[in-house]
Amino acid sequence: MLVNARDMLTKARDGHYAVAQININNLEWTKAALLAALELDSPVILGVSEGAAKYMAGFGTVAAMVKAMDRDLAVNVPVALHLDHGSYDACLKCIEAGFTSVMFDGSKLPFDENTAKTSEIVKLAREKDISVEAEVGSIGGEEDGVIGAGEIADAAECKKIAELGIDFLAAGIGNIHGVYPANWKGLDFEALAAIQKAAGGMPLVLHGGTGIPEDMIKKAIGLGVSKINVNTECQLAFAAATRLYIEAGKDKQGKGFDPRKVLAPGFEAIKAACKEKYTMFASAGKA
Repeated sequence: MLVNARDMLTKARDGHYAVAQININNLEWTKAALLAALELDSPVILGVSEGAAKYMAGFGTVAAMVKAMDRDLAVNVPVALHLDHGSYDACLKCIEAGFTSVMFDGSKLPFDENTAKTSEIVKLAREKDISVEAEVGSIGGEEDGVIGAGEIADAAECKKIAELGIDFLAAGIGNIHGVYPANWKGLDFEALAAIQKAAGGMPLVLHGGTGIPEDMIKKAIGLGVSKINVNTECQLAFAAATRLYIEAGKDKQGKGFDPRKVLAPGFEAIKAACKEKYTMFASAGKA
């Protein structure tokens, strides 16, 4: 059932677990994330980047697909359709398209401009009961061509953004998008604790969830992280399973070239990755 992410993340914060945001790239990704959530009785957030939405023909197409699939699969766990790292214009489009949650990423803007635009998005989203995520301190790595060095967010700035009426906050604590390098220093838990206090206990978001060790994940959840984003890990699982299918020559056996058969191993790999994350984040059974 499609809902905004506000209540599910408040519940996660209070229950000391995190809800996975699984970034979707097509029908297979969406169906895998939803079926995994159904099987484990877990809430889930379907994240959509601007690049992924463009690939899928637009925000309207994505919203229509998710709503129809939610209905046809008789999904009875909480599901939020969320814009990931959205520009101001993308937030407006998603609000109109029927998304239930949006992230306005003004972390690259001067702080005053980030504050002003976040306030505007909050006002527009409230009119349609849509939850809002904002960001302070850019997340490292690359996301749709936007590269961040992995800043540590300023706690005072986090406090100001949190007071604008947003529902959950993404703050850089040394996390990055993509695969973590061998010399990664790990999450800055002192910064996380300071941000959690400054934000008044608001649910916090950990971007770049792929590859963070489980002990760090659990410690972050204990310090108020209630939403963890996963994208690269599902992509790697899909690519590996698809490669094995092709290299085994299965596409040349009978009707193995049927795209439904070609994509099936990758679909199952995504689904397995989702179930692993729902279990690790302790959201299984929490729907």
